[in-house]
Amino acid sequence: MFKKKLTFMIVPDSNAVSRQLSIRVWYFWATLALTIVLLFTSFFLASEYIKTQISDAELIKLQQENQELSQKYEEIRWTLAETDNRYSELVKKEIALRQVFGLPEINLEERQLGIGGPGGVSMTSLSETEQLAYTTEAEVDRLLRLSSFELEKYAEVEAGLNDLKDRLDHTPSIWPTKGWLSRGFGMKNDPFTGYRKLHRGIDISNHTGTPIFAPAEGRVKTVLTDRGMGKMIVIDHGYGFITRYGHLSEILVKRGQMLSRGDVIGKMGSTGYSTGPHLHYEIWKHGKVFNPQDYILNEM
Repeated sequence: MFKKKLTFMIVPDSNAVSRQLSIRVWYFWATLALTIVLLFTSFFLASEYIKTQISDAELIKLQQENQELSQKYEEIRWTLAETDNRYSELVKKEIALRQVFGLPEINLEERQLGIGGPGGVSMTSLSETEQLAYTTEAEVDRLLRLSSFELEKYAEVEAGLNDLKDRLDHTPSIWPTKGWLSRGFGMKNDPFTGYRKLHRGIDISNHTGTPIFAPAEGRVKTVLTDRGMGKMIVIDHGYGFITRYGHLSEILVKRGQMLSRGDVIGKMGSTGYSTGPHLHYEIWKHGKVFNPQDYILNEM
């Protein structure tokens, strides 16, 4: 095999002299094999070079993206810190509102909203960016839980304030008429007998026909003519409050009628046990009589 030869006839054209080229067979096959190996090697090296260039470009791109993500996470953390500060201010205001209006306070341990469970991801096994992402996610989750909790508590404050507003709307707090105070609350001399006895309200004097106003929201409980109080009205304001109005000359409401603060309910007179035109005004709460002047907030 090593002695066999291959002869190639080279004919340039019809006018040229033909030539013969003889090479050994093993040399031909060796050259062909080496050529094939060189071609495959060239293709392989070129492919690896291209892959390396692509990988380096992707690596550079990923590094840039990683740096941008780190910056964004840092910006988010600053935003979360500011949000946390604002949340703290909201908590302070909520606590202040509760103190001002006498609403129940929240236990500090309840506000912490502690959570627990199986161990989480080991931070040491994470990259710096992954650690930032993990801690940022945890902070967002914490603030979401706290904000949901605080919204719930503000809803409680709102409900409490609405209830308080309703109580205030139904609490007698204005002068029921215009005039001058002719007799106060407490132990006074009876103008007819001269004996000292409890005067359960206040007397406000003015001209007959002076309007009488409802001092708070309520419902007309009683409309009647009494021997001592004359023409009188009793209003049930709710929350234990009842007000009584005596010696009227005219009654302008009916039993069961709903009233708002400031509505005209009657006119001043001198009916019943009276020495002249005036309004006898009483405030009762849970069956006990109180000095009306302790509840009046406006000027006559």
